[in-house]
Amino acid sequence: MSETVYLHKNKGMQFLIYLLVYPILWLISILPFPVLYLFSDFVYFLVYYVIGYRKKTVRKNIALALPHLSEQERLIIEKKSYHHLCDMFLEMIKTMSISEKEINKRFSYTNLDVYLDLEKKGKSIALMCAHYASYEWVLSMNNHITFKGYGIYKKIANPYFDKLVKNIRAKFKAYLITTKETKTTIEQNAKNGVLGIFGFASDQTPRRSDTMHWDSFLGIETPIHTGAEMLAKRYDMNVIFLKVKKVKRGYYEASFEVLADDVKSIPDYKLSENFMRKVEQQIYEAPEFYLWTHKRWKHKK
Repeated sequence: MSETVYLHKNKGMQFLIYLLVYPILWLISILPFPVLYLFSDFVYFLVYYVIGYRKKTVRKNIALALPHLSEQERLIIEKKSYHHLCDMFLEMIKTMSISEKEINKRFSYTNLDVYLDLEKKGKSIALMCAHYASYEWVLSMNNHITFKGYGIYKKIANPYFDKLVKNIRAKFKAYLITTKETKTTIEQNAKNGVLGIFGFASDQTPRRSDTMHWDSFLGIETPIHTGAEMLAKRYDMNVIFLKVKKVKRGYYEASFEVLADDVKSIPDYKLSENFMRKVEQQIYEAPEFYLWTHKRWKHKK
């Protein structure tokens, strides 16, 4: 079979999967929130007790990061984290049909003025956040700002679902760009005088390379992402941290903290290390809302 024929058949299969799955996603998205969370409880039972999705990874990560807790305490965090994971996944689907008024009610900002003051400085902004609480609903921020908002993401293999995710974000004036497109987009904006805010979720494991910067994260030596810092320095961007707190089921509260408004004066890697300290603080406060399913400490010196 030629490569062209294979690619054509593969694309046809991807479209078929999209046609089959999309109606299910839409039906889930229009469920009232009380029903959505009842469904989430059922999904949790399947994911945790029946499938056991990445349970070994989650258990190992929590044991590494929180060795001071008893096995029973860590088990409670583990189960709560899966409950939250299922809630967040279904909330992400809910975004397909949620109104601007509803998402603004459920994802609020305590000190939006801190961010808006940073906009007045006339520089593009790098927003750093973690895979914590609801990082999906951060897109609601675009309802309150004047800068053009960009979310940096990993492209979905199925082009139809990839387009769907982009369309959902566009509804809230958020533009998705891949990691490969980030530098070019920032550079073009700088040349054209376009001020933007770029969202970096920089708490996961970077690809292994000889240029990795190592730091302690939750007491474990590990490589950390430095891309946001380096791009901010290259294009003279201000840097802000977004801390998200889960108030109760389906409700989140976010607050801003300026990490740098003169980024070039900060020693290399210091800003990235400061960001990791902020993430650690979030996790220690309520570890059940962190994304434990990824192998955060897979690289060793």
